[in-house]
Amino acid sequence: MPDIHPSAIVEDGAVIGAGSVVGPFCLIGPRVVLGTGVTVKSHAVVTGDTHVGDDTTIFQFAVIGEVPQDLKFSGEDTCLRIGARNRIREHVTVNCGTAGGGGLTRIGDDCLLMAGCHVAHDCMIGDRVIIVNSSAVAGHCILEDDVIVGGLSGIHQFVRIGQGAIIGALSMVTNDVLPHGLVMGPRATLEGLNLVGLKRRGMARVDIAALRAAYAVLRDGAGTFHARADSLSGSDSAAVQQVLAFIRSDSDRNFLTPH
Repeated sequence: MPDIHPSAIVEDGAVIGAGSVVGPFCLIGPRVVLGTGVTVKSHAVVTGDTHVGDDTTIFQFAVIGEVPQDLKFSGEDTCLRIGARNRIREHVTVNCGTAGGGGLTRIGDDCLLMAGCHVAHDCMIGDRVIIVNSSAVAGHCILEDDVIVGGLSGIHQFVRIGQGAIIGALSMVTNDVLPHGLVMGPRATLEGLNLVGLKRRGMARVDIAALRAAYAVLRDGAGTFHARADSLSGSDSAAVQQVLAFIRSDSDRNFLTPH
């Protein structure tokens, strides 16, 4: 059976999974579904049409599933889906979606949202993403798997950040970030590759070398950025082809190009 503190308010209709713990003075809304082994620590609020995956922990004073901070939102029926084994730290806010953005905010598995960070409406957050203290991800953003966003950073709405990219602290990211990119600066620029992350994830040395060569072409090659990217189409490296596919896919914000 779940362990629900007597001072917590669990509204009629909420589903609390086996082995879950709801701490003192929490509020669990009527459309919330908590999976197996979820922990909601004291004074946290989980509301809206929100599903929280197994073994996720929500820390004190977090507010999960509230309506978007979007003036166009008019009370439409939207939702938030959070995967398994996430750690959502103190004072984090995550909003549900909007009708104009597809109606869904999604967070994958094994993510760490550190204290005070914000994930806005209609964001799509992949697996193993880390968003460090007091960073904000605006509406409609896509953060692919293994992305790290440094502390006190801001991600502009509609920005995509490719798999394995890292955003340095105190950065303002206004354009798409290539997979495995290294971005930093008050008006962030693409400074290179996240080589430390590539090595930690065990990418083969031949693929790392191919990515470095591709980055050099994108930085120093002739023609437009997209023409330089097209010149990489003959690469037999899956990592390079991943970058090329990212560049060729739809973008609302264009790209941070190599510095």
